[in-house]
Amino acid sequence: MDRSRYLDLLDADGQLLRRAAAQGLQAAVPPCPGWTVGDAVEHTATVYEHKIACIRLRGERPDPWPPSWPAGRDPLAWFADAHGRLLEVLGGTDPGAPSWTWWPPDQTAGFWVRRMAQETAVHRADVQSAFGAVTPVDAELAVDGVEEVLVMMLAGDWSDDVQPASTGTIVVAAGDKAWQVGMAPDRVSVGDATGDAEARVTGEPSDVLLWLWGRGPASALQVTGDRAVARRLRERLALATQ
Repeated sequence: MDRSRYLDLLDADGQLLRRAAAQGLQAAVPPCPGWTVGDAVEHTATVYEHKIACIRLRGERPDPWPPSWPAGRDPLAWFADAHGRLLEVLGGTDPGAPSWTWWPPDQTAGFWVRRMAQETAVHRADVQSAFGAVTPVDAELAVDGVEEVLVMMLAGDWSDDVQPASTGTIVVAAGDKAWQVGMAPDRVSVGDATGDAEARVTGEPSDVLLWLWGRGPASALQVTGDRAVARRLRERLALATQ
């Protein structure tokens, strides 16, 4: 996906989030036990503020964080303001400019363009879920998000958090792409789906993305093979994305 497409979707999903949240900040968010809509709105605004600071500090990590926010700040007004400023900063900064990120291979402002589009889509779904139907995540963005969460958040060294029972191979397919995930106790590998696997998860891109993030049910997907491997994948992802 190109930068302008990410920014357009970040804009659109932010507006959908704000419109949904205006229905009631005290409503519970079903996929996030203990969260209200107001909590989701404030969390997302705080994330935006952090990324704005990361870009403006040009490579330094904001520390300490978070600041002491003004008491009584209206969550919806704050979100709208932070959302607008984030779009300005992301749109007006050279993607190659230095910025601290949590992903060592990419320490540039451009990293946050993709990440904030994905962040906003998931939290928009959170807020909408408090009031009923959730607008599907844009299919292109959802496929990109599946790759992001599998490759950048799940894959790699797990030796600091060994999962002795969380093993197996599974193919995750969304749109025209498929990834093969291999789970060992101390490592997870993610690559192209070229070999045999014990299970396969397939569905509409939005449904796959939201399931991987713990925001959608497995019943929305087609799960074949060993369903226990699919459950173990979700368990590993819950740890990787907490």
